[in-house]
Amino acid sequence: MCAPETPFAYRRPEEAPDHGKDGPADSVRSAKDEAGRKRKLEYPPAPEPLRIPVMDNHTHLNFRDGLVEVSVKDALDAAEAVGVKAAVQVACDLESARFTVRALDEDRRLLGALAIHPNDAPLYAARGELEDALQEIEDLAAHPRVRGIGETGLDYFRTQGEEEQAIQHYSFRRHIDIARRLGLTLQIHDRDAHDDVVRILLEEEQPERVVFHCFSGDEELAAICNEHGWYMSFAGPVGFKANGHLREALRTARRDLIMVETDSPFLTPHPYRGRPNASYMIPYTMRSMAESLATDLDELCADVARNTEAAYGSWD
Repeated sequence: MCAPETPFAYRRPEEAPDHGKDGPADSVRSAKDEAGRKRKLEYPPAPEPLRIPVMDNHTHLNFRDGLVEVSVKDALDAAEAVGVKAAVQVACDLESARFTVRALDEDRRLLGALAIHPNDAPLYAARGELEDALQEIEDLAAHPRVRGIGETGLDYFRTQGEEEQAIQHYSFRRHIDIARRLGLTLQIHDRDAHDDVVRILLEEEQPERVVFHCFSGDEELAAICNEHGWYMSFAGPVGFKANGHLREALRTARRDLIMVETDSPFLTPHPYRGRPNASYMIPYTMRSMAESLATDLDELCADVARNTEAAYGSWD
């Protein structure tokens, strides 16, 4: 049962809202972490609100987690109450892309980004469906509130072997081309693949705006992003004790290229690592970032909000 301090009221299963075709997709986050340990499934308490509102530029509202079913409206209401005024809903496959387009019509606090995730690209290819999937992503991206193509990129942690990585490379290049032709922001997923992500970006004709979602590099990659004007979006791990390299990257990053995200329901910030995450948790990460930068929180929030609108346009 949810603790009363959480922003989401507990409902017995028979009381949970029926969202029908406009409700969350059937993706459910595992109740265990990557080491196989059981996770605590209660949502954490709401943080102290930010005085200057920001946006969560990467969330997955189609993923269910925890002991409560949270609707799009529930999630955005809870976020808005603590100074997170809007979000970018991100799709990783066709099911979540269709969900995203429906959600954009449901709540104007959302913008969208659509793609086939690099780990999913080989699965679509194995079924002979990758080309059709990429075409549907491009077709759905015609929605006026879709502002990004992503998350796309490379992931050498989960997808290994030359053949599958070659499919990732092909899919990444196709997404870059779609983003450029449609004038949309490119959202990068980069896990254990920094060199190849940068190489492919520089080999292709890039879109005007590129965002490294959940920035995972060091100060060297941050310097490359500075050089090319690529945005760097930081999530909960920037505050984890072991991640000094992320804080060094944050301090290296140009202030006009810094953004914030949850990647919810994943990557819950300290001190609630492993528990369900949602956009209302952004203030924990913002305070951690301000501390690492030894800067005023309100000033950093204003910069992050300005950068996010520069990357995705207005939510109005």
